[in-house]
Amino acid sequence: MGEIKILQSLLKKMFKQGIIPILLCFSFLIGCSQYSEEKSVNYFELIRPEFTGKLAYETTDFVEDYWRVVGNTGFNNTIYLIADTLKAAGYVLEEKASTTDRLTYRIEKRTMDHQTWEPVSASLQIVGEDEPFLESVSNRNMTYLNSASTPENGVEAEIVHIQSIDELATITIKDKIVFTELSARRIFETVLENGALGIITYDNPNYLQPKKNKTSIQFRSLPSQDSTNFWGIALSYEAKEKLTSQLQKGKTKVLVTIQTKRYTSEELTIVANIKGSKKPDERLVFSAHIQEPGANDNATGIGAQLEIAKVAAKLFRNGTIELDRTMTFLWGDEIISTRRYIQENQERAIGIRWGISLDMVGENTSITGGSFLIEKMPDPSAIWTRGADKHTEWGGDVLSLEDMKPHYLNDFIYTTFKEQGNFANWVVGTNPFEGGSDHTPFLEANIPGLLLWHFTDQFYHTDNDRIDKVSQETLKNVGTAALVSGLKLVNSDSSFALEQISVLKEQALLRLSNEFELSKTAIENGEKLAHEIQILNAWNDWYNKAIASVIDVVNEDDSSVKNAINDAQKKIESKSDALLEKLSAL
Repeated sequence: MGEIKILQSLLKKMFKQGIIPILLCFSFLIGCSQYSEEKSVNYFELIRPEFTGKLAYETTDFVEDYWRVVGNTGFNNTIYLIADTLKAAGYVLEEKASTTDRLTYRIEKRTMDHQTWEPVSASLQIVGEDEPFLESVSNRNMTYLNSASTPENGVEAEIVHIQSIDELATITIKDKIVFTELSARRIFETVLENGALGIITYDNPNYLQPKKNKTSIQFRSLPSQDSTNFWGIALSYEAKEKLTSQLQKGKTKVLVTIQTKRYTSEELTIVANIKGSKKPDERLVFSAHIQEPGANDNATGIGAQLEIAKVAAKLFRNGTIELDRTMTFLWGDEIISTRRYIQENQERAIGIRWGISLDMVGENTSITGGSFLIEKMPDPSAIWTRGADKHTEWGGDVLSLEDMKPHYLNDFIYTTFKEQGNFANWVVGTNPFEGGSDHTPFLEANIPGLLLWHFTDQFYHTDNDRIDKVSQETLKNVGTAALVSGLKLVNSDSSFALEQISVLKEQALLRLSNEFELSKTAIENGEKLAHEIQILNAWNDWYNKAIASVIDVVNEDDSSVKNAINDAQKKIESKSDALLEKLSAL
């Protein structure tokens, strides 16, 4: 801004001396003033007073009451809650919107090729004992997704303990109940074909700390089965220990009572847009999935995204912000809805510039564990995970150089979220790419996309993932930083590009220095020089290409941006060459 002020001062002097006409001077000064005003927008200052996390938390509280799967009561009620909130915020139903309406939403409806499902009640009781040792009133994940109902009075049968798949070929299970610690999906077909009545399983992973969280059950599913009467029950650690102890005493019968609903329904997806004023066909897409029964996973993503949409609408309607490109909000079935949004309209897909997935974004980490993370687009840390880079306990496949997605989005989002983290004393971290959420369809379509989430969560996918594990403060921090990021992206221009080049150059030089130190230690410990050279070259290549990617927000002939890209790349190359020379001299 210093150059602008100098020019303004100079023009005023020139006008007083009669060197330039008053209208020209006035016009230029107004333009400079507008430029200064536009470029000095601090989105954090605009968003922080508005984004309280209250709507996000209240939405989470409403949604997590339901066991949600596509087409069922909880899923559909969530869709209509979102629609009502959007309408109240000023979004207009697309079919009623005029050409001048820039805030719109629609509910997409599709026929489902299978029935939807929801649990009603369930209990598991050892025959001879007075009370059930597992009930759905306290463990709502005990019934397998897609499980059939038992007769009203339940099923009483002997339990057969299967410890390996090979045993299924030698043990009679017809009209019996199979208990196993194997994955039900691995043995489902065989168990069903051999006439078992149902299956009881236990397989909670260690990161859930089952000996500590003894009542937790991680939800499980059977393949969709509209016509069979096969059912499944998942056990908590406590219930598993009870049943195992009973089996050690000898022949055991249990009484299983399950009531579920399976019925014809339709798949709903809701999409809202704030239409861009200058480049409406270019867009950022926020995506949050509705299915899954938890509070953090993913009622928090639903709620945070809804408050983002509401706050953005309010600031847009009162003239506080403008959007050059379109901001889109998508709620639906995880991965499926996002992939469909990208694939079903190729013309629209061309204009998708960025995708951001909100999944498990409201955790009270003092209870759940883990921390807030930005899962990066594939970079070399997903090939060589070392130093400060760490995978979560979800884990990820080792990628190859061909899988890399060099782009400025990684460092831009991290830098923006770190600013909120520093402001709110909130911990922000990253993890190498692992996949498994709504960011993957963007990447599959070569669209820059990443994930906002928390892990490791000791209540992940369990029936202890309830509202008491959710933090309104976390929802506020995530939502604030996400909306600020979104506004910067949809309004990005040459000044944004220049800023990202500076950030990327700084991060590249830091990364190369850190990787050099790691490689130096690795070589001292016997690693081959060629291997370490490959790692440094990969980071050099990734950052040079990431810097070049900023051209997507400006005209390709923008000389200031092109020159900045070239200068930054030269500095990175120079740093890389120097470090490689030092490495080779070890």
